[in-house]
Amino acid sequence: MAELACLRTVVNGRVQGVWFRDFARRHAEELGLTGYARNLPGGQRVEIVAEGDRKDLAALADYLRVGPPAARVDSVETSWAEYTGNYVAFTIAR
Repeated sequence: MAELACLRTVVNGRVQGVWFRDFARRHAEELGLTGYARNLPGGQRVEIVAEGDRKDLAALADYLRVGPPAARVDSVETSWAEYTGNYVAFTIAR
């Protein structure tokens, strides 16, 4: 039985302008997760909020620690919350 949860991740480093949000979206969709990825002000942070099975969320977090080839991930902040069911797909927020 799936253990549903919500994961909020903020990735710091060279993560804007290097296809990081699309990287997150592709992996989230492959894992069957919903939520969003968006750039945060300042040019060096991307926020990812994803919901789904806890083991799939942990796998997404592992991908985010590496990022796409052009990225440089300096740090990753994560926090867990209760599943809300508020998302129907994984999107890139503007």
